[in-house]
Amino acid sequence: MKIILASASPRRRELIRLITEDFTAVSTDCDETLPDDIAEKCRTSPELAAEYLSKIKAECAAEKYPDCLVIGCDTIVIADNMILGKPKDAQQCREYLKILSGRSHKVTTGCTFICGGETRSFTVTTEVFFRELSDEDIEWYISTGEPFDKAGGYGIQGKGALLINSIIGDYFNVVGLPVSTVYNEIKKYL
Repeated sequence: MKIILASASPRRRELIRLITEDFTAVSTDCDETLPDDIAEKCRTSPELAAEYLSKIKAECAAEKYPDCLVIGCDTIVIADNMILGKPKDAQQCREYLKILSGRSHKVTTGCTFICGGETRSFTVTTEVFFRELSDEDIEWYISTGEPFDKAGGYGIQGKGALLINSIIGDYFNVVGLPVSTVYNEIKKYL
């Protein structure tokens, strides 16, 4: 069975290669705006946003690839029950890094598998502990240009690793794909 990864993320493409080389990655052009009812639920359970968005991406790809196993994913960063998306500019990145400094936060990846008309969604959460960041640390990291296309404004797999003390959970989940969990799910379909 052909596997379709509904993602434009180069990091997810690298990570799924740990599982299989036999996949096709497709970029989905779907509306990722949370409807009001979902957004309301996400105020108390922000993890639902990752699962919802992964489902939207998978459904979008499944329309074009109905005879394949389609996998959609979305990763979010959660601090104080608030979702920190990809920073739109240096100021927002500064704000995010100050929120994360010296404390823990959650990184949740929602995954949706669609195959043969059946849909299965789940989330994987990892707790990440940042070290205390000085203003100089924050300005240096922003100057690398690395944080702007990453949820929460940092990438654990790059220079952002220097901001982190430790994690509890799946490292690859923080990068964008919970590899072991996705592998075990794929085995159920093949």
